[in-house]
Amino acid sequence: MKVLVLNCGSSSIKYKLFNMENQSVMASGGVEKLGLKDSFLKIKFNDGSKKIIEKFLHQHTEGVQLILESLTNPEYGCIKSLNEIDAVGHRVVHGGETFDKSTIVTPEVLKTLDKCNGLAPLHNPANLMGVEAIENILPGIPQVLTFDTSFHQTMPDYAYMYALPYEYYEKYGVRRYGFHGTSHRFVSKRACEFLGLDINNSKLITCHLGGGGSVTAILNGESIDTSMGMTPTEGLVMGTRVGDVDPAVIPFLMEKENLDIEAIKKLIQKQSGVIGVSCLSSDMRDIEDGIAKGDKKSILTMDMFNYRLLKYIGAYMAVLGGVDAIIFTGGIGERQPETREYICEKLAYLGVKYDAKLNNEAMSIDAELSTPDSKIKVAVITTDEELTIARDTYELVRK
Repeated sequence: MKVLVLNCGSSSIKYKLFNMENQSVMASGGVEKLGLKDSFLKIKFNDGSKKIIEKFLHQHTEGVQLILESLTNPEYGCIKSLNEIDAVGHRVVHGGETFDKSTIVTPEVLKTLDKCNGLAPLHNPANLMGVEAIENILPGIPQVLTFDTSFHQTMPDYAYMYALPYEYYEKYGVRRYGFHGTSHRFVSKRACEFLGLDINNSKLITCHLGGGGSVTAILNGESIDTSMGMTPTEGLVMGTRVGDVDPAVIPFLMEKENLDIEAIKKLIQKQSGVIGVSCLSSDMRDIEDGIAKGDKKSILTMDMFNYRLLKYIGAYMAVLGGVDAIIFTGGIGERQPETREYICEKLAYLGVKYDAKLNNEAMSIDAELSTPDSKIKVAVITTDEELTIARDTYELVRK
């Protein structure tokens, strides 16, 4: 079975085509700047080379159409006919309380999902544009939705509820949902396989660190708490998101700066976090360069980023009653040894021991960083959300 995975954003479409017989990637790439005159498709080949196709793509159906044409192109395609694609899997950010696992697309599912779209108005409608595009181009092909929130539906009520009047939960679904669930699910399972742990008898803390970041406490394979909340804005210091902040700060700034709702949303989601504190960049690689030059705001940004992460790890160790392994993943988690070193050094009093040389060398590879005599295992696991979506799609369609 061949499964195409689509991840549609408001102005981009990422894709991977999998051969599920051996779970290999046959093709990958993405459309960028969708809706702009300089939009293009970037194709990544397995030998590391790339091809850029510049074409004005007005909306998602045109972008998906170009992706499909590239897959069957006689010169650089990997399949002879679109009939070789057996199913399509989609990433959807928010499934609310309704969807606790991946599901096959039906009219009833889409109608139910409409109720969740208000919880992620910037993400869900864009995610679902891929479903509509596939239905227009390949009508009748099985499609599957995988939700960022579904892995966290095992959280107990005392972990996901906010101390707001209960009526807001009943009326609007105001509660913690958590995100990056597909990544946390993948790396927790992969980590147990890699480290020789029994996932059904394990205590894990997974740290997905990238432009957005979240930490999850996983007990026996199930999420019991996570740092992101009703939206992806809560929790860690992120690229442009504020993370945890005194909620009274929001109306204070609105009054002092004369900000309306849209302005304050932009402030906490697009202008805060790493870029807000550093006044330099949302990219941690730029922050590292700033630190090397002695820039005080860059140093402060890194200190805040690491400290907030440490606090969540410490809290989740208490929630779990100990921890067997701490896992780093995501762009920063896989490629920023300084943060991993900070965490290991700070947890040395609990018996964490790590190989400093290996930590500095481990870049985007699966690696155990802890030494054999460490009381807590520490590892880097490369995430693969697209493979998780492909696996879910394969299993549901096969059944």
